[in-house]
Amino acid sequence: MINKIFRLDGKNIVIVGGLGILGAVFCETLAEAGASVIIADIDNDKCKDGAEQLTNRFKVNSFGIGVDVADETSVAAFKDTLLERKLTVDVLVNSAATKSKNFFAPLDEFPLTEWDQVMRVNVTGIFLMVRALIPGMIESGGGTIINVGSIYGILGPDQRIYQGSDYPEMGGLINTPFVYSASKGAVSSMTRYLATTFGAQGIRANTLVPGGVVSGQNNAFISKYADRTPANRMGEKLELASALLFLASNASSYVNGQDLIVDGGLSAW
Repeated sequence: MINKIFRLDGKNIVIVGGLGILGAVFCETLAEAGASVIIADIDNDKCKDGAEQLTNRFKVNSFGIGVDVADETSVAAFKDTLLERKLTVDVLVNSAATKSKNFFAPLDEFPLTEWDQVMRVNVTGIFLMVRALIPGMIESGGGTIINVGSIYGILGPDQRIYQGSDYPEMGGLINTPFVYSASKGAVSSMTRYLATTFGAQGIRANTLVPGGVVSGQNNAFISKYADRTPANRMGEKLELASALLFLASNASSYVNGQDLIVDGGLSAW
């Protein structure tokens, strides 16, 4: 019974941002649980390659469909492709996020154009995907929406942990920008709206809220972040994917409108 309630056999799950740092692990975890994963990301060819790998590895039917969530026309085309393939959506995971060229610039130097760029992916992208797919979910009897937020949409960042940070994949010194906190705070608000507005129509909506996750930061950052958590360490990608599996499965059937915070206890201080 315990194992069965976490299974996702027969469910079609769209993972927006499925090629990302967390998104790729999300795809693998849900496919291993039996889901037919639909990888949705900006690069159509890489989406198809990723879906083929999931199909071969986990023996499930997976699909890759390119989409730019910041573009209304692209999202409409994504929906049309699902309809053409007669793919209903049981679970929608919104995990796409972006960083602009000057993402870590000080607030007083942050360009408006880049604010708009980040908000369009992190916030408007969720709006466009939900608007496109929720009518079909309701028509088919309901479904689950999982939006990926951040601990910094819940808490103010402790900028001291970034002193001496180095994150080569992100261009060196990093911080938590104002636009990031703003966009992730909006994610949690949108989730609560969806839960209370569409709950009676069979829709569950929850936010997966990650704390810091190891993904290439230097030892100075990892050590300072670890000192801020009761767990005394950063999180691992699989720990977030396990929480996502709970939210996507029937194990969370009475969980709606919640922030599931996975942060090693950081927010408990």
